[in-house]
Amino acid sequence: MARVICIANQKGGVGKTTTSVNLSAALAKMKRKVLLVDMDPQGNASSGLGVKRHDAEDSTAYDVLIGDQSIEEARVETEVKGLHVIVATPDLVGAEIELVDAPRREQRLKEAIAEVADYYDYVIIDCPPSLGLLTLNSMTAADSFIVPLQCEYYALEGLSQLLNTAGIIKKNLNPRLKIEGIVLTMFDTRNNLSHQVVQEIQTHFGDKVFKAVIPRNVRLSEAPSYGQAISDYDPKSVGAVRYNSLAKELDERVFGEKEADKNEKLNALVEKAEKTSAPENNNEDAEIDNNDADDTFVEPAISMNPGEESEEVDRG
Repeated sequence: MARVICIANQKGGVGKTTTSVNLSAALAKMKRKVLLVDMDPQGNASSGLGVKRHDAEDSTAYDVLIGDQSIEEARVETEVKGLHVIVATPDLVGAEIELVDAPRREQRLKEAIAEVADYYDYVIIDCPPSLGLLTLNSMTAADSFIVPLQCEYYALEGLSQLLNTAGIIKKNLNPRLKIEGIVLTMFDTRNNLSHQVVQEIQTHFGDKVFKAVIPRNVRLSEAPSYGQAISDYDPKSVGAVRYNSLAKELDERVFGEKEADKNEKLNALVEKAEKTSAPENNNEDAEIDNNDADDTFVEPAISMNPGEESEEVDRG
């Protein structure tokens, strides 16, 4: 049974879609079966994986929501083995209007995902930067949600509103909903404010904050323009390493440390066998560009003291 996780923050520019794409790809690289549902009308998660709107034809997230297509019919294969995507288009904006008077309008995505839940290990939902019907559908369908927060001055802006909304959804529509964790993004080692924000969030939310901190990274910014996840565009970059760490951390939370470790060892054996059988290649992978500002990234030194749990939503 798939773990359904939505990536949500109504504040734009926090690395939400970047996290959705690269976390999904990193999980797939770990041999997990992953479905990425793009619920943002901008469709950046779709294009970030090299999937164009015309590739989906009439099988998009919009068609799934209004009931014209099942997820099995609408899903599109990506270049990342084991990763499928449900493509978003601007038509999703119209879905919010069309579903205003529809029965069980908040349950549409949940019911669609239920039909394929046994096939996947993870369903990752990229929410739009708002708290409208699309996000409501996403959080109603989810087991949990991840909040990306940038390491900047306005990091906590809107977070309380998101947690309150999640609390209302938990009470009225989805009693199993909980916060999976907070992922800190856009960390700048040269900026004292970044360190202060990390420390403040860690102090307040404790072990709900993922240890993997995502830095500002040139390669992460470039990858979407090539339609690739960072794990394919530049697997040696700091951004790729951080998202791999995040995926492993999440996998341990979801499946337990023992099962996640077993899966990792199995993957290592498979990769070793593939390398042994592959023809020898003397060309070494390119090193990180010296102009990459993050090649000296250092993990921030932060405490892991549990914080007070004052939000309505269950933190698990």
